[in-house]
Amino acid sequence: MGRKNSQRKNVVMLDNDDTDSVSSSSTSRSEMIVSGAEDVQVDKETLLDQCVDALYEKRGSTREKALASIIETFNSDIQHEFVEKKFATLLQQCLNSIKRGTSKEITLASHVLGLLALTAGPGDKAHEMLEESVSPITEALKSRSDASKISSLLECLAIITFVGGEEPEETEKSMQLMWQVIHPKIGPNVATAKPSPAMIAAMVSAWSFLLTTVGGLALNPKSWQGSISYFSTLLDKDDRAVRIAAGEALALIFEVGSLEKFSVEDKGSSDRSTDEANKSKDILHIQGLRAKVLNQVRSLSVEAGGKGSAKKDLNSQRNTFRDILEFLEEGYTPESSMKIGGDSLTTTTWSQLIQLNFLKHFLGGGFVKHMQENEFLHTVFGFTPKKKMLSGIEHRISGTEKRMYKSPNSVANKARTQFRNKQRMLSQDKNVGYYTAGNDI
Repeated sequence: MGRKNSQRKNVVMLDNDDTDSVSSSSTSRSEMIVSGAEDVQVDKETLLDQCVDALYEKRGSTREKALASIIETFNSDIQHEFVEKKFATLLQQCLNSIKRGTSKEITLASHVLGLLALTAGPGDKAHEMLEESVSPITEALKSRSDASKISSLLECLAIITFVGGEEPEETEKSMQLMWQVIHPKIGPNVATAKPSPAMIAAMVSAWSFLLTTVGGLALNPKSWQGSISYFSTLLDKDDRAVRIAAGEALALIFEVGSLEKFSVEDKGSSDRSTDEANKSKDILHIQGLRAKVLNQVRSLSVEAGGKGSAKKDLNSQRNTFRDILEFLEEGYTPESSMKIGGDSLTTTTWSQLIQLNFLKHFLGGGFVKHMQENEFLHTVFGFTPKKKMLSGIEHRISGTEKRMYKSPNSVANKARTQFRNKQRMLSQDKNVGYYTAGNDI
């Protein structure tokens, strides 16, 4: 039942057991290593300072190189001290790049903003970032000339909302902005460019990622009616990435529950007999949608490869839809497990799996580093890595970082507690929504 692909990807072994046998005579050598590591850290801070200065340059190519270097540095180390000192400056310069830069610069700046949010963690900084970023990101999304740019903006909006969103209304607002990329609100006789498959897949993935944090009970019932039908139509599209994203979105909706919010229109009646009749119709409508989706999923789980079909992509689709089919028919959610530094990170729900795959894709080469050292991600996945790291990492934690992350009264610690409470409430809502939906059907 477990997803084999998830078990194979990003398997990184960092065994530290050998370090236990090092004798005390190596203390001076260890001190030299720690000292060297501190020098490297200072060099990285100097590089980041130079990169931030370069974001003020008029030449776009210079700013692009600076943004690329910032991404590389944020991927290789968790830059808590730098974020503490230069958060506002980096935020504003990235927003300037999104407002005035080329597609390439916007793509890079969007990624930096996402890394900035993940490094800062939940709290005042991340919430400020969300409030200040929504407007420029919304404007940038209106120009749909470049699929890569749009995908990066959608990922950025998803990440900063995931970290900085404190109320369900804020998260749902971001979800609506994503939805409008594919379903724009336009006047009559106004032509609009048809979204590319890459844009559709990116939108659906980002939308699903945020749905994992809200739950069906907190959603506005008027916002998402017809979304199950829409995702069902995407299952028939030619693009495999679109089909997989739509399939996972549907699995998540069925896991979240409150299916009536995703499928039927609000009749607005105050008459009790009419309400009862409408409820019966709604149940039949949901049953019909579920049966249609089930047939589509069953077909995609055994689809034969067509001309030019990549075997790896086809296997990925089959595995995904077999998991979805098993979930819809038997109620079993997929389990995945991956090794990070010798520790196992396990997911047991669609919500967790979607969060993991989205963050793994966004962080790329920085995923393992962040999973080992980013306390916010430890909270998200309930993941506790081994404390003893290579290169004496614990000795390199600065006084500022200790104040930020160890003190029970710190802003970061309070924000983590708030995030944990939100996750617990969401889990309770999902159980209520899932069983209610099951009883209705």
